Amino acid sequence: MKQHFQVEGMSCAACQAHVQKAVEGVSGTKKVNVNLLQNTMDVEFDETVCSVTLIEEAVKRAGYGAFVAEEKKTSVPKEEKDHALRDLIVSGVLLLAIMYFSMGNMMWNWPAPAWLDHHSNPMGFALVQFLLLLPILLIYKRYFRSGFTKLVRRSPNMDSLIAVGAAAAIVYGIFALFVISYAQAMLAQIAGGMADASKYDYYHGLIMTYHDSIYFESAGMILTLVSLGKYLEGLSKKRTTDAVARLMDLAPKKAILFENGAEREVPVEEVKVGDILVVKKGASVPVDGVVCEGSASLDQSNITGESIPVLKQEGESVFSSTTVTAGYFKMRATKVGEDTSIAGIIRLVGEASNSKAPISRLADKISGVFVPVVFAIAIVTLIVNFLVGIYARNLDLSASFELAFRFAISVVVIACPCALGLATPVAIMVGTGKGAENGLLIKNAEILEKAHSISTVVLDKTGTITEGKPKVTDLISLSDEDILPVLYSFENKSEHPLALAIVEYAKAQNASLVEVEEFTAVDGRGLEGVVDGVRYAIGNYKVAEDRGIDDSASKAKVESLAREGKTPLIVVKERQIVGIVAIKDSVKETSAAAVAALRKKGIKVVMLTGDNRQTAEAIAREIGVDEVISDVFPADKQRVVNSLKTDGKHLVAMVGDGVNDAPALMSADLGIAMGGGSDVAIDSGDIVLLRKDLMDVLNVISLSKRVLNTIKGGLFWAFFYNAVCVVIATGLLFYPFGISINPMIGSAAMSISSVSVVLNALTINFFKVKKAQAGNAEEKGKPIVLKVKGMMCEHCVKRVHDAALSVEGVKEAEVSLKKKTVTIVAPDGADVEKVIECIQKEGYQAKL
Repeated sequence: MKQHFQVEGMSCAACQAHVQKAVEGVSGTKKVNVNLLQNTMDVEFDETVCSVTLIEEAVKRAGYGAFVAEEKKTSVPKEEKDHALRDLIVSGVLLLAIMYFSMGNMMWNWPAPAWLDHHSNPMGFALVQFLLLLPILLIYKRYFRSGFTKLVRRSPNMDSLIAVGAAAAIVYGIFALFVISYAQAMLAQIAGGMADASKYDYYHGLIMTYHDSIYFESAGMILTLVSLGKYLEGLSKKRTTDAVARLMDLAPKKAILFENGAEREVPVEEVKVGDILVVKKGASVPVDGVVCEGSASLDQSNITGESIPVLKQEGESVFSSTTVTAGYFKMRATKVGEDTSIAGIIRLVGEASNSKAPISRLADKISGVFVPVVFAIAIVTLIVNFLVGIYARNLDLSASFELAFRFAISVVVIACPCALGLATPVAIMVGTGKGAENGLLIKNAEILEKAHSISTVVLDKTGTITEGKPKVTDLISLSDEDILPVLYSFENKSEHPLALAIVEYAKAQNASLVEVEEFTAVDGRGLEGVVDGVRYAIGNYKVAEDRGIDDSASKAKVESLAREGKTPLIVVKERQIVGIVAIKDSVKETSAAAVAALRKKGIKVVMLTGDNRQTAEAIAREIGVDEVISDVFPADKQRVVNSLKTDGKHLVAMVGDGVNDAPALMSADLGIAMGGGSDVAIDSGDIVLLRKDLMDVLNVISLSKRVLNTIKGGLFWAFFYNAVCVVIATGLLFYPFGISINPMIGSAAMSISSVSVVLNALTINFFKVKKAQAGNAEEKGKPIVLKVKGMMCEHCVKRVHDAALSVEGVKEAEVSLKKKTVTIVAPDGADVEKVIECIQKEGYQAKL
């Protein structure tokens, strides 16, 4: 069983490590993934041994809270953010007041009342700082409550570092208050002749020493600057979830239900499978379904990444959250609730951002021992510097302890486990969100990390390289018999993609169905059956070879068609070839450019197909792949992928869209499913390309590299910062070079380190996906722009588009409804007047 939890009380990477360790210690847990960024936890466990209650209790014993997300909805209300900002403003004002006295009055003699002046009244000078500090302590008491609680439970975290550092400064300051008070009292007695006057210099020296080392301003600075850092970090974190938030905002909230002849608006949660819904212009499609009446143009950019609206007519599928730009239709709901496309995308992105990349394991291990190690270093720093001050620097006990104490506090407050804990999750969150924005659905962080190591990409042909919409190009009868009814009847019983092309062709030719008996489909060969007592077989040329038929003329014709990139099928009647039908699935316009881009990056591209060698090689020449593997049975695709996997360093990606690609997708190091393919393929893939564009394979690899480099940069900074700053804070460079860090600077540096790691991750938002152009720029002719009058809607756009493409030589036509233009590209030249004539026949006015 897999369960999603919300976790309360985590503030740094050490907290994350403690929660992880606590839950992993529960018997029956299989996999635990704690996300510091979102304060969530995913746990896979054996229900017979473990339970939700046991997990929650384990987290509670570790000093945190956990609950199933559905049981207690939590959010960050606006007022909480306002409280944080308000607290910062109040503490900031109080801190400035403290600094006025501790720095301004003492160092630069800024004016102050005599009873608060550091010369006139040292006790008042120290006491006013303490009183100003008290509200700050009250505002940020949570650091002390959390920090000391975790410390007592032997699971110290960043709050423990802050609490100990601030508390130490406060205790030392209070001790200084008592010393100053005592010294002032003794000076008063000396002045009244009640004490030994020879001790005057001693008591005066005590006052001067301790009123310079009160450290109340350090405690206030630590708490305020750390809180400022956390506030800025929180704002930055929210930006990392912007992509998911935008997706969630797209999910429709209302639907118009058509029931008993009337329309009624209902919450989308009430829609059931089979309900008839009405969708009008400007509205979002509420759930996934099928158009049952009417037609409309839909903006599907949030699902597929394509900005051009798509015309949807009766019988075609529509997806939740897509927007109607023109038209009106009724639809039948087929997927509702969590089963809709947009819900699936949100779920995948959420799961990916919650997952953990292998590169973060070292940081996780360090985070688990980070705080105890820092405390140990701080104690050693205090002892060593105290002894060095006395024996090497000849300082008195008070001066030596003050210096050692300052170094120890600096060590505690400058160490930052947050930077270690945030480096990976924020980059993963931003990366998966950016991918989702551009139609790249990445299912987990491990996939995102290893995608950059892909060295070989295996492409299934049908639906991946090609459009996946094969059409009949040739029908050759080698006898007096009309073979179309037989072809129609056989293929009508088949589920093969090529069968649909033949069925559609037969229907267009008004062919009739005949009864087929003993129908069987032979994997990798074709179809067999009996019509009117005569046995027929339809399939590739292996059908003839299996029957010992030797027809050199037919074989030559089959090979000729195959060299043209077509898929030829023969019709065998008993032991005679009576016909040939050729089918061609057009290569996607962007496939060649995508393959060229992959090869340019040093990635080997292999095409995998069940077609015969000649057909496969013709398509391979057209798109320029490195290697072709043809005549592959569906069951053998997995074996081929496994044979290409040589070691763990050079990974193999499989790209496919069909049910028969699922085993190969699961066997590959990286399975990439094309959006719009079968549900089985999409479920089997590690990545889903919603735009169905091969260039997105390169985009996934590029995004993976960008995210991984960002993670490495964040981790390097986190390790470098902690290693260098902690060393300097110990005072190791103070004696030889005079370099040191005081607690105030330490707390500021710690805050900056966390914020910088988050801001570094946000740079992934600048990643731009590449879009393949149809063909190379050198091959394209100069674009020709025609002005078109009379276009009113997307139906008009489609008519103008189709009219332009109907002219021989025109390879591309881009219609702009807003600009009232059509831009055509004809690499080999085209008759522009013919294009204008065809557009005018559709009822529009066109001119150059």
